[in-house]
Amino acid sequence: MHVLEKMKSPLNTLAENIDQHAANFWLQKMNSLWSLNQALGKVVAKEQRAEHMVSLTLQCNRHFKMGQAGQHHPIFVNINGIRYERSYSLTQLDAQHVMLTVKAVPQGKVSSWLASHTNVGDILEFGQPYGDMQLPVQPQPLILLAAGSGITPMWSLLQALVKNEQITQAPVQLLYWVSCYADAAFKPQFEALAQQYPNFSYQIFYTQEKDAGERLNGAHADLISNLEHSAVYACGPSGFVVQAEQLFNTAQNFKSEAFSLSSLAAAESGFVNVTLLKSKKVLIIPKGQSILSSLEQQNIKPTHGCRMGICHKCVCNKVEGSTKNLVDGGENTEPGNLLKICVNSAQSDLIIDL
Repeated sequence: MHVLEKMKSPLNTLAENIDQHAANFWLQKMNSLWSLNQALGKVVAKEQRAEHMVSLTLQCNRHFKMGQAGQHHPIFVNINGIRYERSYSLTQLDAQHVMLTVKAVPQGKVSSWLASHTNVGDILEFGQPYGDMQLPVQPQPLILLAAGSGITPMWSLLQALVKNEQITQAPVQLLYWVSCYADAAFKPQFEALAQQYPNFSYQIFYTQEKDAGERLNGAHADLISNLEHSAVYACGPSGFVVQAEQLFNTAQNFKSEAFSLSSLAAAESGFVNVTLLKSKKVLIIPKGQSILSSLEQQNIKPTHGCRMGICHKCVCNKVEGSTKNLVDGGENTEPGNLLKICVNSAQSDLIIDL
């Protein structure tokens, strides 16, 4: 009896003879989406979505894992030889394509690069999806609150509601805040959804136009009927998210994500010592800004990911000291607990396990 040797694929043969980095390099010389282990996407279309905001359509390779609607994906880019990681919500278009919508923000190195410098044919690398702002398992009234680029996970959620037909089973209401008319993204799509699905309604508030709409306040909560049986999702700057949580605290379910830190501690001044146990270093950092940013300014590069307090990659043990959360203003003086250094500032001398 003859033993038949299983045929090896060219990729497996290549992987056995050279390391993965070299294999990926040569594979991508033949096809830019080929890789042994990297989740890659190629830009196949670029569309202006609003002022300073673009949508990139990406064709993904076989390693890409699409998360649930509303989740974030790490995106890795190389800018001037430096590798950066940021997190964005993606919208699934079909089995092979996703849409990344990004708004260029002031001093936003990655967002500005993605919005202004990416072209059709460019390659982006993805990490694993994360985040718990996902649709309820059972249909229920849903309130979506978005400010600025916080609209991107909401658009992903809306598309999923249409795809699984939940949008026909329970009311869905979107309240969306932008500075001016030119900043409103997906407005034609919202109009089309409202015409097609009676359960869907939306309002856009333009806070800096002549007929300025009011910023989020109690009157907006009064617009919602049956709030105690509704799920409320909020995404925007941290001040917006904190206000939303206070106003909609009677909702049956509340989920939120903040994509930028507020100036809760901006008025604080002074410096503190931070002791890094693993590195055996003692540094002086300022109060009022994130510990992660403070360490990076001194050429210390802790592991991090989203910079929004969601992905938990930057979490370390706080052995001693007082910190303030830059998202909700909460202070923590207890020793021996976990600390997200991307969204916390130092209030006293610290000892952390980094």
